[in-house]
Amino acid sequence: MDTSILEDIGLTGAEIKVFIALMELGSSTAGPVVERSGLQNAVVHKAFHSLGAKGLITYAMEGRIRWYQAVEPKLLLGFLDEKKTRLAKLLPELEAKREIAKHKPQATTYQGARGVKELINLMIETDATQYYAYGGSQFAHDLLGDYFWENFHTRRSKNGINGSILFHSSLKTWGKELNKYKKTTVKITDTDFEELTETIICGDRVAIIVYLEKPYGFLLDEERAARSYRNFFQLIWKEAIK
Repeated sequence: MDTSILEDIGLTGAEIKVFIALMELGSSTAGPVVERSGLQNAVVHKAFHSLGAKGLITYAMEGRIRWYQAVEPKLLLGFLDEKKTRLAKLLPELEAKREIAKHKPQATTYQGARGVKELINLMIETDATQYYAYGGSQFAHDLLGDYFWENFHTRRSKNGINGSILFHSSLKTWGKELNKYKKTTVKITDTDFEELTETIICGDRVAIIVYLEKPYGFLLDEERAARSYRNFFQLIWKEAIK
C-alpha cells in the first residue's frame, strides 16, 4: 500500500503505521498494535495521543483498559479540508509579508520529482494567457507520469492559457494526444537538441528543468529574461513540423 499521501497531509511515519494497524485490527488494545506496527510501546502510545488530538482515532474504556479504534477512512478528507481551511486563513498574512520584502527573489531552485511538479504547476498560476514549452523527451514524460501531465494540461486549458508546445521526436505519440486538448498546439522537431532539458515560458516566468533520475529545475521570475526566451522560442517554432 502506497501511504505517501498520508505523509503529504501531515501524518508522521509512526502515526501512519499505528493508524494502518488499527484499520487492520479494528478495535484493539495497545499490545496488538505494538506487535503489528513493529514500533516501540512508547512510540505507539505517543502516536495514540497525537492521532486522537487530530480526531483520527477514538478509544473506549473497559474497566481500566483502553480499546482504540481508527475512524472511518473517508473522514481523512475532513481532516484535509480542515488543514486547507487553516491554510486559507493564513495566506493573506503570508502574502502581506512577501509584499513587504525589499527584494523579490528572481531565481529559485526546485529539487526532485515533487519539486519539479511544484515548479511546473506554478507556471500556470498567473494571469498570462500564453504558455510556451520546448524540449523534454519520453524519459521526462515517464518520470512525472501520465496522470500528472494530463491533469496539468487540462487545468492549463481550463484556465484559458493557450499552449504552444515543441516536443522532441521521441514524444511524437504523446504530442498527437495532447493536440486534442483545447487551447493546445503541439509541434514536433527532428532537430537533435538535448533531450534532458525542457524550457517553459509563461508570463514573466521561465522554468528550466533538467530531467535526470533525480530531476531539478530553476525558476527565473524576470520580464526581460522571459521576453528573450519567448523570442528564441518563436525562431525554433517556425522551423518545426506540425
